[in-house]
Amino acid sequence: MRKRSIITLLLVSLLSLTLQAQPSWVKKATKSVFTLKTFAADGSLVASSNGFFTGTNGEAVSNFTPFKGASRAVVIDAQGKEMAVECILGANDMYDVVKFRVEGGKTQPLPIAVNTAPTGSMAWILPYREVKTLANGAVRKAETIQGEYAYYTVAMTTPENAVSCPLLNDAGEVLGLIQQPATDKDSLSYAVSARYADSLKIVGLSLNDPTLQLTQIKKALPDDLREANLYLYLAVSAVDSATYAGLVSDFIVKFPAAPDGYGYRAELEANGGDFAQAEKDMEQVIKLSDKKDEAHFSYARLIYQKEIYQGNKPYANWSLDKAYTEARTALDANPLPGYRQLVADILFAQKKYAEAYEQYISLAETEMRGAEVFFSAARCKELLNDTTAMLALLDSALNTFSKPYLKEASPYLWARAEARRSAGKYREAVSDMNEYEELMKASVNDNFYYIRHQVEIEGRLYQQALNDIRRAIQLNPEETLYHAEKASLEVRVGLYDDAIQTARECISLAPDNSDGYLFLGVAQGQKGNKQEAIANLQKAKDLGDTQAEALMEKYK
Repeated sequence: MRKRSIITLLLVSLLSLTLQAQPSWVKKATKSVFTLKTFAADGSLVASSNGFFTGTNGEAVSNFTPFKGASRAVVIDAQGKEMAVECILGANDMYDVVKFRVEGGKTQPLPIAVNTAPTGSMAWILPYREVKTLANGAVRKAETIQGEYAYYTVAMTTPENAVSCPLLNDAGEVLGLIQQPATDKDSLSYAVSARYADSLKIVGLSLNDPTLQLTQIKKALPDDLREANLYLYLAVSAVDSATYAGLVSDFIVKFPAAPDGYGYRAELEANGGDFAQAEKDMEQVIKLSDKKDEAHFSYARLIYQKEIYQGNKPYANWSLDKAYTEARTALDANPLPGYRQLVADILFAQKKYAEAYEQYISLAETEMRGAEVFFSAARCKELLNDTTAMLALLDSALNTFSKPYLKEASPYLWARAEARRSAGKYREAVSDMNEYEELMKASVNDNFYYIRHQVEIEGRLYQQALNDIRRAIQLNPEETLYHAEKASLEVRVGLYDDAIQTARECISLAPDNSDGYLFLGVAQGQKGNKQEAIANLQKAKDLGDTQAEALMEKYK
């Protein structure tokens, strides 16, 4: 009897020690741990893992590896409830951690330890649904990562399928997320700081984060308004239109009192032809904006762009007059040069060239002084038939650049060349074209040389004109027009043999075109070969040339 009593006491004692080893927080903490499953676009399973909630609104952390290549993810909590992952809140591939939010309302988070666990203190791994016995061990090491967080080494073997389960201290606070052991038989466990995982966030530049680009699951907008604006600014040119529209909607939900989101949406609506809804959103922008001048400017610009680029889609409430009223309201409230520029552009579109000129030229006295301002003013003078003022303004545009010119000056050189040609200043026009060629050597084509050759003829620069039409033919030898123009010029300067050869090349390229026969006949006639000339001129006449008959009479 005495021996049996001793055994019973020993069993009771051991049971008591086992119960004491099971922390009191286990039952409650288990409700916060879940299993995670991620899926590809075709619905196939990518990977499974674990994780736990860190916030009351569905915020959670896990390892990032299962999210790579995934298009959808779900978590299943301890009660078997499935919740879809709504969006990624931040990720780090180096430490293999991700923060995300699930749909489905309130969640029960685990408390996260603020302080690093001291060496020698006990830590427990809390697995998904497994609560009878917990693996535990002493903290061997706590290395510092990312400046202020801990990476733990714990003296215990990691249980199977425990990756991303929480590692807790004796107070039931989470120290870290369990990471994949180095080997299956590793007697040490490793955990990355839960506080670090929970600190992950999206910022404005996260759109280009290569880690976040590894998953197709939706990413949350930044919590900071400025960062969110930057994120949307980058997204315009980086994501497809449907994704961008979704981001704009998320922005409005997240920042309902910020005017920016309604402005973004109004642009989308206007581009899609929904002008009535765009109008409502822009009125909301004006209502919510602290800086009313900026709101009126944005509205004016939206209407102006609609009238310029979608003028074939009338909307009764919008017009250039309405755009002018909004732009003028912005300018009167705050005389910024950018506002004045828009006022000038609207006046120009209204064909109020004299008023537009006054606005453009006034910009020359501001920080916006530059070639574009003088060019716009020159266009006004051109349409007012003031050629002298137009040319002077184009000179001013080019005077904003220093010589030798850079490529930025090339559009203005070409504009002045055309203006000088129209004004009969052919040699000055050729000079501008020469400088344009020097700047744009890599991109000038056969058409450039054809146009310059025409201006050179008008300026009686015949040798240069011959050189240019030859270059045009070298660049595009199949263009019959160039051969015909070359033959015409050769006849004009008395190079009849050359003209005969060029005309025959033209006939070879296009035997059904009258030009080759016409210039062949003219060149032959000038050389005294009247019979041959008349025969070729007759062919030109038969092919529809109206000049051929008069020339035939000349040689008969």
